[in-house]
Amino acid sequence: MTSPARWRRFLRYDPIAPLLRSNDALRYFVRRDLLEENVGPLDTLWGLPEVLKLIKRQRKNGSWKYHGGKKHIRSRANYDQLETYRILGQLAEKYGLTRKHQAIERAADFLFSFQTTEGDFRGIYAQQYSPNYSAGIMELLIKAGFAEDARIEQGLQWLLSMRQDAGGWIIPIRSRRDSTLKLLRLRTPVQPDRSLPFSHLATGVVLRAFAAHPRYRKRADVKDAGELLKSRFFKPDKYPDRRTASFWTKIRYPFWFTDILSALDSLWWLGFSVNDVHIAEGVEWLVLHQQNTGLWKASYEMKDREIDLWTSLAVCRVLKRFTEAQPR
Repeated sequence: MTSPARWRRFLRYDPIAPLLRSNDALRYFVRRDLLEENVGPLDTLWGLPEVLKLIKRQRKNGSWKYHGGKKHIRSRANYDQLETYRILGQLAEKYGLTRKHQAIERAADFLFSFQTTEGDFRGIYAQQYSPNYSAGIMELLIKAGFAEDARIEQGLQWLLSMRQDAGGWIIPIRSRRDSTLKLLRLRTPVQPDRSLPFSHLATGVVLRAFAAHPRYRKRADVKDAGELLKSRFFKPDKYPDRRTASFWTKIRYPFWFTDILSALDSLWWLGFSVNDVHIAEGVEWLVLHQQNTGLWKASYEMKDREIDLWTSLAVCRVLKRFTEAQPR
């Protein structure tokens, strides 16, 4: 019997067995990414019942319908933009769908319809800037095969233009003392005060888009923003959203907010190594918080009965990269 790979030797419990007892998609990624087996083309997952069920709900305009919502917060179309972003994350991250699948092309067309002439994706915060959702949408579109699309180029350039003087990002309307609902009613976007400190919530999500892009992840200014992000590990944010330090530990996959797992994932792609004291602290937290089941406990979306499994896969990928692979 061969000995476990190096990254598994740091763990108290072996996560491979419970992950292999899961669904077909998870088993595929465990065998491909963790065990390094030859598992065949990714599109073998595209016909799974879970994928077909999601695609069946897609509407003719490429969107998925958001059920519920409050019209004084955002319009029906913008709620649907939010839901389409969420479902795109399921299809791209869990099942590897790319623009070669018609459903992804249609979803992309719908999402790009919200891109402004400035380059941002607008509507989830009404007419206000949303570096976080703009970057989150672009991250998934890049992973789905749109990295060289001119609209992505425009969007990434917009993100670079929105940096604070310190180099990170904020959500402009959440940096104001005015009521958020009042600001959401404005017809023009609030401009960022560049002198304010950066938000690690916003910066962490923005960096996911750059980390996903094979060219932009190599930029020095993007790595500088990564330096800022890791300096805030396990510290409170400067702004109201998810302010307390405990939000760093509320991990989940597919990624949504900024947490220690999503941040470490991005920072590896930006070239950081476990020799960095902050990175080592984050990796150690993951190692110490493995459960005796071999898995990690996820936060949010508790309706997803398999979210602990998916989150554990993401944790294992991060641990394997930092202990065995060279950043790209």
